[in-house]
Amino acid sequence: QVQLVESGGGLVQSGGSLRLSCVISGRTMCGSAMAWFRRAPGKEREFVSYILWNSNTSYADSVKARFTLSRDNAEKAVYLQMNSLEPEDTAVYYCALGRFNSFKKYDRSPDYEFWGQGTQVTVSS
Repeated sequence: QVQLVESGGGLVQSGGSLRLSCVISGRTMCGSAMAWFRRAPGKEREFVSYILWNSNTSYADSVKARFTLSRDNAEKAVYLQMNSLEPEDTAVYYCALGRFNSFKKYDRSPDYEFWGQGTQVTVSS
């Protein structure tokens, strides 16, 4: 059974930093894309960032230059370093794993087969 467990969320003041972790069990990360999505109160889930099997990354414009995504295949984990946090970053953050498929763009929820339960990030002004 594949499980993704997120951690590292919490309450932080505007301008602060948090590091989210996502640990995978039940399958290898190799050959898979890993991503973070978020859902703010009253809004739909949105793409934050992904990292491919070759460590290529992509970020939403709203987080570019503030967030950094990395992966450790040996530890079966991905890490989202979030700096210069803003109240608009307040959301539940979800980790996701997507199997390789040449037709996927990996910036959409349907491209991911496995999801974590989410971790709350709250940024106060």
